[in-house]
Amino acid sequence: MREELYRKLKERLEALCIGVDGVYYDAATEDMADADSVEKERAIKHIDLWNHNVEFIEQEAAWERPAVFIEFVPFKWKAIVPGIEYRAEPIVNLHVVTDWVSQDADVRQFGLLDRIHELLAGLEGETFMEFDIDSSSTNHNHEDIVENIETYTCVAFRHLR
Repeated sequence: MREELYRKLKERLEALCIGVDGVYYDAATEDMADADSVEKERAIKHIDLWNHNVEFIEQEAAWERPAVFIEFVPFKWKAIVPGIEYRAEPIVNLHVVTDWVSQDADVRQFGLLDRIHELLAGLEGETFMEFDIDSSSTNHNHEDIVENIETYTCVAFRHLR
């Protein structure tokens, strides 16, 4: 479940682009009639698993921002058919890290959070479904960055045999 969910999240997040006009779009699905004439780039520069990355930002190799780190919070499997089928309701935190630039620019980062939610709401796979947002928080306790934590839940399945 975690591998499939991570791959799908990463695929969706990598498809999010931003034009020079500051408009976000999903390069994988949205009609870009003027795609050749629009200067665009990936909106999210770095995607990885969470490993307390912002706590050790000075000690790590630099990563470009905006960055999204995917954290799988510990969860408990419930046996539906013991030894064969299990279900859980995992919590997944997306740590969206941006540079602290200025008040106006920092407020615009919430648009990125909204666009990420549009891309991920309702995401499903073979081992999970009902991926949706549960809560949001903003962490201002860093000098040069802002960390927004978007918490999602889903229903997960594990089938053995």
